[in-house]
Amino acid sequence: MLEDGSYFPGLSCGAAGEAVGEICFNTSMVGYLEVISDPSYAGQIVTMTYPQIGNYGVALNDLQCDKLALSGLVVRDICAMPSNFRSDMPLPEFLAEQGVVAITDVDTRALTRHIRDHGAQRALISSVDLDPVSLYARVQAVPELIGKNLAATVSVDAPYLYDVAPVAQAYDAWLKPAAKPQHKVIAYDCGIKRGILMNLARAGCAVIVVPWNTPAADVLAWDPDAIFLSNGPGDPEPVRETFEAVRALLGKLPVFGICMGHQMLSLAAGAVVEKLSFGHHGANQPVMNLLTRTVEVTAQNHGFSVRFDSLGPVLPEFSGGVGEHTEGSDLRPWVERGLTPVVMNPQFGRIQLTHVNLNDGTIEGLRFLDIPAFSVQYHPEASPGPTDSHYLFTAFTRLIEGRQNYLDIDISADRLREWR
Repeated sequence: MLEDGSYFPGLSCGAAGEAVGEICFNTSMVGYLEVISDPSYAGQIVTMTYPQIGNYGVALNDLQCDKLALSGLVVRDICAMPSNFRSDMPLPEFLAEQGVVAITDVDTRALTRHIRDHGAQRALISSVDLDPVSLYARVQAVPELIGKNLAATVSVDAPYLYDVAPVAQAYDAWLKPAAKPQHKVIAYDCGIKRGILMNLARAGCAVIVVPWNTPAADVLAWDPDAIFLSNGPGDPEPVRETFEAVRALLGKLPVFGICMGHQMLSLAAGAVVEKLSFGHHGANQPVMNLLTRTVEVTAQNHGFSVRFDSLGPVLPEFSGGVGEHTEGSDLRPWVERGLTPVVMNPQFGRIQLTHVNLNDGTIEGLRFLDIPAFSVQYHPEASPGPTDSHYLFTAFTRLIEGRQNYLDIDISADRLREWR
């Protein structure tokens, strides 16, 4: 049942009971396990647009976290008899074990179209109350996603040193050994995925994961070489302790942010963040790298977006002579002009737009020019998704090493570098 009164009947295929949250859809054709185990889905009911889900079962090594954080799952056809030598159990059994309420036999095409037309909204799944009138009344009481600090619900409780060895063994048949640790990195956990941690470690980072609200002074006491800002769920505005700590760390250490980490970096610089109508959730989103004019096919999972024009006025001398922002949040005119605009931020100096979403023109990446920091809104770790953007982990290590051209990387060569 959706808050506007639309409802979709189906069959229970996970834990019995009820689930409430914001309904969204994910367009990935594979990687359902990585999707449902992404902590960034806390507070959301995920609709998978691909029709059959669960056909290759559940491989526990592929989980992005131990405990599923999503509120519920909606699918067209769930498979109870998977065929895959890596499978540890069927998906319905895993959902029941994890306590996730799920529903199958739903017309997910109609539901996805409805969300596209009317936007993400509050929803309720129930296997105990089947009365539409009752469900509609109760879905109105479901809390809004805006204003809730969901990162605090999925973050780690205490710092720990990430150990890549157990995970690496699961993939050593097709991945080369990880690089030797050369850089100590503190990773702020706002809902971090294991795929990100593994890629940081494989790039040569010794990663210490810390809670979302760790003060900047505590981070500096570890004497790290750099800071990483993780992905996370929901509205970034309430995650104030993180971006206030980032504000204190910027200029002192190199910083790299992914997804919510991009938003944390932007909020630290005084940016405005707005909610998207139905967000970006899927594995085939085209993004233009303005620095290289290369289009990356990317994996994305976010419902909020940074306003580039809120970071400062455009500097025409660094922006091809153009001195005005584009109207609204659509940045594709910069793509069409072949320019990489630079703004003057009152706190941290020049900030350059580096990546733009080609579907809707929203911001996908930033580079600070006067201090060592950069970020992307999408997911380069490919969990699930394509590996076009894997080079960003290499770019991070190059930034730590002080290289000026740290983002100037051959994507094709970097994609093949780690595979056996």
